[in-house]
Amino acid sequence: MTILVTGGTKGLGRETALRFATPGNDVFVNYRSDDAAAEWTAAEIRARGAVPHLVRADVGTIAGARAAVAAVADVTDELGQLVHCAVDTGTAGPILEMDPEGFARAVQCNASALIPLVQSALPLFRRGSAVVFVSSRGSQAVVPGYGAVGPPKLLGEILISYLAVELAPLGVRANTVAASTLDTEALRAVLTDAEAEKRLARATELNPSGRRVEIAEVVDAIEFLCSDRATMVQGQRLNVDGGFYLR
Repeated sequence: MTILVTGGTKGLGRETALRFATPGNDVFVNYRSDDAAAEWTAAEIRARGAVPHLVRADVGTIAGARAAVAAVADVTDELGQLVHCAVDTGTAGPILEMDPEGFARAVQCNASALIPLVQSALPLFRRGSAVVFVSSRGSQAVVPGYGAVGPPKLLGEILISYLAVELAPLGVRANTVAASTLDTEALRAVLTDAEAEKRLARATELNPSGRRVEIAEVVDAIEFLCSDRATMVQGQRLNVDGGFYLR
């Protein structure tokens, strides 16, 4: 089995890559710049019996997205799972103060990258292959400071719906997983540590289930959507939030 995880060296992306790091699997981990985090992730994948492939490419550019998939094609002619976790938080802050060019880059990474990624992967997909897009609460509700992430994530969800209809005749699935607030590097890139702790505490307080969601629980959903158990799950948005979205 072969999987490509964009943004796969930190947070949810890293935990997704590690979940699929079972003996014999080829795990392609895409990242933009942090070589140390990439090497650590590769070592963990290798320790679990899988074969790591590090792909340094900025999927926030069309060329980078294509290069990420080309790295897979250089090794194998099949891609079982494509999970788009990469996120650009570099233009965090109020939209009224945001650099428009920075916002455009965020849209490309956080949503539009799906197009060159999936287009490039088409020759590698087989019946049963799956595309999973990772979204967040910011696509459905206004989250302060999250303007460069939330709106693009909604675009990504809509793209997944359209891709699902086009991929379904090929036996390929496309779905979205969305979580409530997670304690990740991406969150702390948008907020100060104090703000992040306050946001996490608030997520716990408002959750009907009495606690916040753990990263592993989101990875469970990704793993399900990538499995044969989800054969007829197509174009859906799977919320992993303990009921948080209901409030």
